[in-house]
Amino acid sequence: MRRSDREVKNIDDIMAIIKECDVCRIALNDKEYPYILPVNFGMKLNDGKIILYFHGATEGKKYEIIAADNRAAFEMDCEHKLISDIQRGYCSMSYKSVIGYGKINEVFEEEKYEALCLLVNHFHKDGFKFNPAAIPRTRVFKLEVESISGKIKG
Repeated sequence: MRRSDREVKNIDDIMAIIKECDVCRIALNDKEYPYILPVNFGMKLNDGKIILYFHGATEGKKYEIIAADNRAAFEMDCEHKLISDIQRGYCSMSYKSVIGYGKINEVFEEEKYEALCLLVNHFHKDGFKFNPAAIPRTRVFKLEVESISGKIKG
């Protein structure tokens, strides 16, 4: 990281940033060009390792790409605020972000239910009971984070 004064290294601080974000962008390796997509997500810390969960319909391009190469990069950011000084002609943004790498694999059975609960609870802090009938119509994947860095500007 070029600006070490903005780097976030502590895992608890990184998790706090992740908890504030509502979209995770996943970049996959698709032959000629990277394939990037925004996804809703849930997450947990398991023995010091971050696991991100995301869901979708039962078929689609991302699943074909993951089947061919499950390596992924991801990015999420939050707390955007414009910083400007008209007198000095200065304009910038403050933000918090995390960027990382890992491998994506599909989850099944009990882990699938747990992942969907984590995903729903990320967005519904007061709890939300989803209809279990949706589970068979939903694919769930986990991204096991291998490396991650956080950054705060402002």
